[in-house]
Amino acid sequence: MSESTNVTGFPPVGASYQTPVSALTRTFCWASVALTLMFIVNNYLIFWLDWPGFLTLVDHLAIFGPSSLKKPLDSSAQLLGWLQAASYLACIVGAALYTKRTPDRPLRLDSKVMVDIAAYIVRAAFWAVIFVGLADMIISFLRVEGLLPTILGDEMATALGRSQFRGSYVHIPLVLVGALVACFTRSLGFTWLALLVVAAELGIVLSRFIFSYEQAFQGDLVRFWYGALFLFASAYTLYEDGHVRVDVFYAALTSRIRGLINIWGSLLLGMSLCVTVMTIGMWSKSAIINSPLLSFEVSQSGFGMYVKYLMASFLGIFAVTMMIQFASYILESLADYRDEPGRREIGGSSAH
Repeated sequence: MSESTNVTGFPPVGASYQTPVSALTRTFCWASVALTLMFIVNNYLIFWLDWPGFLTLVDHLAIFGPSSLKKPLDSSAQLLGWLQAASYLACIVGAALYTKRTPDRPLRLDSKVMVDIAAYIVRAAFWAVIFVGLADMIISFLRVEGLLPTILGDEMATALGRSQFRGSYVHIPLVLVGALVACFTRSLGFTWLALLVVAAELGIVLSRFIFSYEQAFQGDLVRFWYGALFLFASAYTLYEDGHVRVDVFYAALTSRIRGLINIWGSLLLGMSLCVTVMTIGMWSKSAIINSPLLSFEVSQSGFGMYVKYLMASFLGIFAVTMMIQFASYILESLADYRDEPGRREIGGSSAH
């Protein structure tokens, strides 16, 4: 190993490496990542497990005026609410303590860890949509052709015709399998997903024009995989600097100025978009992401695939992975602004 690098693969730094600005930035970025993940956890606890939530606790305590609750929280609900409030505080305190205790940690190394977190979430979602798509396509095909009762029996065939049953006992286990498989794979597989989209669309063309056969589930499969491809790949594309950039002056700027622009752009434009998507999509039971998930919403075509509710979750995955990636981008851009060694060189094929 070269003497100019440490065991992490990044250039070594001295005891004076961390400045107040870099410490504040690291704390903010790690807190943003932790708070984003905790928001998703608490969203599940509130709307699926009926925990009260931090805001309901504040309303119960009448901190900002008379309580609007029809029924005050009992002692157990208050305890759960305090636990949820403490979870958010723990994210901020934990980020601050981590930053204080690792003053010599390179910014680019923290950035890479965040990239790895986002990559795992995307891999898990990728495998989940592959497994769910194939399984639900087979079930829908057998149901259309009237083969389910013959293979599985009348009772199971009827149960698989209900979205709640199919989602709970087919989709969710396959999602968990996808998360497990993602632990042992490192390839994001977007090329393969794109190929599957093309194959599914080709199947529609061949069956329609050669065999005069087409069912709703065929189009549903294409939309399901294409939506996943588009939204899951966004964070990876940001990492590779592959999003379309309206470049008038940017290319002629120094790396320091580019880093400064990327920091403020990620903060004011990128993170604000992610917060908006998560807030609008998950603020209540009737929100555009929560509502389909809670009801296992399906399309109007009764014999299509039962995956419409999962497509709503794609927006949530997009917002979460992009938030993490923007936090990573801020740290990497700050390293560029400070002219730190180890800057990634983006290939011409991915930079636009």
